[in-house]
Amino acid sequence: MKKIDFDQIYSRTNTDSIKWKRYPGDVLPLWVADMDFASPPEVAESIAKRISHPIFGYGGPDHDLHEVICEWVQKRYGWQIDTDWILLMPGVVTGMNWVARSFLKKSDSLIFHTPVYPPFFNISKNADARQIEIPMIIRDGTYQISFDQFEKAIQESTKLYFLCNPQNPVGRVFCKEELEEINEICLKKNVIICSDEIHCDLTFSGHPHIPIASLSEYAAKNTITLMAPSKTFNIPGLDFSFAVVPNPEHRQRMEKSRGGLVGHPNLLAAEAAKAVFANSADWLAQLNSYLEGNRDYLVDFIKTNLPEIKIIPPEGTYLAWLDCRELDLQPGPYEFFLEKAKVALNDGQNFGKNGAGFVRLNFGCQRQTLVDALERMAEAIYTAK
Repeated sequence: MKKIDFDQIYSRTNTDSIKWKRYPGDVLPLWVADMDFASPPEVAESIAKRISHPIFGYGGPDHDLHEVICEWVQKRYGWQIDTDWILLMPGVVTGMNWVARSFLKKSDSLIFHTPVYPPFFNISKNADARQIEIPMIIRDGTYQISFDQFEKAIQESTKLYFLCNPQNPVGRVFCKEELEEINEICLKKNVIICSDEIHCDLTFSGHPHIPIASLSEYAAKNTITLMAPSKTFNIPGLDFSFAVVPNPEHRQRMEKSRGGLVGHPNLLAAEAAKAVFANSADWLAQLNSYLEGNRDYLVDFIKTNLPEIKIIPPEGTYLAWLDCRELDLQPGPYEFFLEKAKVALNDGQNFGKNGAGFVRLNFGCQRQTLVDALERMAEAIYTAK
């Protein structure tokens, strides 16, 4: 495959991009998890081919699509899944709520670790259940799970553990030993794992992704895995995701609770997903290399020019979790960088109580955009001193 020019800048004006239209035109948006790179050419080609036919009737089960998904998962992770295990859905957030409504009653609770992707905090509300939040700890220079704390926090009412791996926003890619410990605790406590693995294809050197369900037959039967091509190939607006549900009883409960509420991806989304899973592995390899370069530039810039900001290099995703507490920026780092630097980040407070004083930065952009944003941030801080 020819070399992809990820430095090419595309105007996203008039594309209904929430990333670029939420803030004024003089603001650089490095917030929502949406990359500024062109999607693989197979996306537009597959959609154009389908729309060349003028009829867009109901689609039916697509066995080829399920086969392509199975092949993708097997090649990337060595995990052999069956086509029958796959349930299609419009999005991973939809999937998390679908799982909660399938397995929770009003008296039940769910549990997850923080800081975490903001929609996690709405799952229990939508399911009319309770939630238990456990803060991750920083140990040996990285974010980790305290397994003693995790096990003690699980209650009799706890039926679901929501795992985020690769972790958003801290960028951890949990290793095999960590995943085995999580699985062991959940099996011991009779807690089903729902694993959000939407960033699974976006990992950096030395940090391979391992689906927790691939650890063993027992892990597979106790886990519902949520995946998607949306972050991988920058097609979140197409609304295509899938759940891998090896346990037939779990699939039956989810199909029952689908209840006319959880729809399937539309036919154009399905065509695009099939095309990228079958043909875009080389594009993804180049993307990950570029993102790793962005990650390294970001880490070096902060350590050299903004040493008061603490950053633990992310092992995956294109998201960086910046600890700005030492600077005591007023009224907060999110507001400060938006107003003084004209850079839009995500407010860390939306990721849990332990996110106060943090911001999340999306480096899934052209290198020059990242350079401009960081220079703006540095100038704003030095001017404020």
